[in-house]
Amino acid sequence: MGTPPRWPIEDACFWLARAPREGVTPLRGRASADVVVVGAGLTGLWTALHLKALQPGLHVVVLEQGVSAFGASGRNAGILTETIDHSHALAVSHFGEAEARKLAVLGRDNVREMLAFLAHRGIECDLARSGQLHVALNEAQERDLGSMLETARRLGVDHYRLLSRSEAQAEIHSPRYRAALFNPNAVMLDPVKLVRGLAAEARRAGVEIFEGTRVLGFEDDGRRVRVGTAAGEVEARRVVLATNAYSHLLLKRLRFRFIPFYDYILVSEPLTPAQRKAIGWRGRQGVTDGRTFFNYYRLTPDDRVLWGTSEAAYHPGNRVDESCDHSERHYRELRQSFAWHFPDVGDVAFPYAWGGPICATTRFTPFLGSAYGGRLHYGLGYTGHGLGTTHLAGKVLAHLAADRPTPLFDLALFRRKPFPYPPEPLRSMAVSAVTRALRRVDAGGRPGPLLRILDAMGIGLSS
Repeated sequence: MGTPPRWPIEDACFWLARAPREGVTPLRGRASADVVVVGAGLTGLWTALHLKALQPGLHVVVLEQGVSAFGASGRNAGILTETIDHSHALAVSHFGEAEARKLAVLGRDNVREMLAFLAHRGIECDLARSGQLHVALNEAQERDLGSMLETARRLGVDHYRLLSRSEAQAEIHSPRYRAALFNPNAVMLDPVKLVRGLAAEARRAGVEIFEGTRVLGFEDDGRRVRVGTAAGEVEARRVVLATNAYSHLLLKRLRFRFIPFYDYILVSEPLTPAQRKAIGWRGRQGVTDGRTFFNYYRLTPDDRVLWGTSEAAYHPGNRVDESCDHSERHYRELRQSFAWHFPDVGDVAFPYAWGGPICATTRFTPFLGSAYGGRLHYGLGYTGHGLGTTHLAGKVLAHLAADRPTPLFDLALFRRKPFPYPPEPLRSMAVSAVTRALRRVDAGGRPGPLLRILDAMGIGLSS
C-alpha cells in the first residue's frame, strides 16, 4: 500500500497506534527541582527511577516535547538483547578481551535486573522470553556464526546454540536459512507499553512528568541550570539530557559525536491460519539475518509479522523531524525482502509502516558525558540496542546526577569517547560511500580498502 507523505507517526507505528491516547500536561510558569531530566523515553525514565532509588527525597522533573515513547523508545522492534556492544567480537575489538568479558557479564546481569524490576512492579508489556535466532543466508555468514559462537564461549557466554540448516528451517520455514545461532535469553516485548509502564511507576515514586513541553535551551549561572521551555522554565541543580538522536539540537557540541540515522519497519495484518502454518515459527523467536544491512523481525502477540531493516537512512545536516518518518524506497524493499525470505507464505499486507531515529556513535556503543562544569550530563548512542542499554545508561546517569560513585565509572565503555564523525559535506559523502561499499559486500563482493580501514578503526555505519 502507498504511504501518505504526512501519515502521522501515531497512526503509522503499530505500537503507538494501539496505545491509549491521553491528554498531556505541559509545564507552565516557573518551577524548581533537584534534577531535571529532558526526554521521557527509556533513558530519561530509567534515569528518573534510578535517581529515586538512590535518593527517594530528590525532586525530579521530566520534560518531554511530545508524549512518552514518541521517539526511538516507542518505534523499535521490541527485541531486548543482552549485548552492550553490537557483538561480543566488537567488544573485544573496542575494549580488549578483559573488558569484553566484564561487558558480557554486565549485559546479562543488566537484563536480569531490568526484568526483575518489571516483574516486581507489575509492569505489563507483553513480555515473552522466546529468544533470538541469528540466521545465515550464505556460506560466509555460516562461518560468521561459528566465529560468534567461539568468541562468546571465550568470554564465558555459554548459552548460545548452533543450529544446522534442517534445525533452523524446522524452527522457521524459510528456504534461505543455511544455519542459525540461537540465544535463548533474548526477550520480545511491546516498547510503548514498557515506556508507559515506566512513566506510571515514576509518577508513583513522586517524579513529575510534563509532556507537550518543548525545551528551548539551557542557561548556566555556574551554580544552577535554567531549562527554558515554550511556556516556562525549571531551575535545577543538575540536568540530564536524555534525548538521544535529538541531542545535538540542544547541545551543539554533540553534533560530531553521533549520526542520527532512520531505521524503517513494517507490520503486517495478522497471518491467516494457512500463512501461519506455512511460516512455522512455533518458538516465536526474534530473528536477525547475517548481512551487514540485515533484516530483523519477530511476531507480535496477535501473529502479525514485524519486518525491519538496518539499512538506515541519513538525512543530511543531522536532520531529525517528521519529514524523515517515512521512506517509500525502504518500504518497497522491505516488502520485497519479506517475499524473498518466505516465498511460500503468499501475499501479506503491511498496513503499518514507519521510521524512527537511531543514534549511532562510531563505536556502536553508548556515549556518556557532561557539560556546564558537571551540572548537565547526557547519554546517547544505543545504535539499535537501546531496550537494554538504556537501563544501564540510566543507572550511570543517575549516579552522575546524584554525585554518587559507582564501579561502572571505571569501565572504558564510559571513560573513553568514541571517535568523532566528520562535519558536512564530508559526513554525507562518507555515509554514501560506505553504504555503497556495504551493499556490494551483502551482494557477495569482498570488502574494499575503505571498509578494511574503517574496520581497523572500529568504525561502521550499519545500525
